This record gives sequence, C-alpha cells and structure tokens, in this order.
Amino acid sequence: MNIQQVQAGTDSMPRTRFRRLHALAWLLTALASGPAAAGTEPFSESRFAELQAKDALILVDVHADWCPTCKKQARALDAYEASRPAVTLHRLVVDFDKQKAWVKHFKAPRQSTLLLFRGETRTWFSVGETRPAAIAEALDAAATP
Repeated sequence: MNIQQVQAGTDSMPRTRFRRLHALAWLLTALASGPAAAGTEPFSESRFAELQAKDALILVDVHADWCPTCKKQARALDAYEASRPAVTLHRLVVDFDKQKAWVKHFKAPRQSTLLLFRGETRTWFSVGETRPAAIAEALDAAATP
C-alpha cells in the first residue's frame, strides 16, 4: 500500500483504521516528547528530602505549562540528559500555578526558575536561563563530586 492508494481510498486498509493508527502514532509521539519523558517528576517535599538525604543531584524546576521560557529550558535539559547518560539528575517540577507555597519557599520570583542542589547544598539559582551551554555548565559543575 502506498500513500496514493490511501488518499484515493483504494487501499486494503479501511480509511478509518488508517486514521486511528495515525492519530495513535501522533499521540504516542506527543506524550513521549513532554516533560515526563526526560525523567522529571512532580515536586513533593518527601521526595525532595529523600533525595537530599542521599546527596543526590537535584534540579528543582519552577515550571508553568503556559510559559515559553520553561519550554525552552525543558528542551535544553532534555538535550543535556540525552548527551550525558552517566549523570544522574533528578528533576523535580514545582507547578508555578498550583504549588505557590513551594514557589515562595524557594524564593522563585517567577516561573522558569531553576535551582540546583547537591544534597542539601544549593549550588546554582537561575531565572529565565535558556542557553543550553550555560545550563550544561552549571549541571556539569555540580555533577562532578
């Protein structure tokens, strides 16, 4: 079967089945490219404390789904993780709109605030940084014990 057969409706696969498969493929691609694909998890106090006790590398990402800067940061972070699979980075996402107490706790002046911790020590604080090289430099410095 080729695309001309599909467009002409002369293929062996019914058109509705083809459309469903196409929609399913699109949905799976969209889900895999969202923030959860990069190993992020929603921020919780208990998870943050657990990771701090393990002296883990933790990035607290004060994020809003509607924020274009946050989307650029997510792409830069995804690229960082893809290029450095040996670095174990725990990305905890604080929802800027729903977790206002944690936004205030971390003194985040707005969405697109990134805070990097090695255990209990904050090693980096940034607002609105989207340059992949700058983000990578901060992560690399904290990833090296």
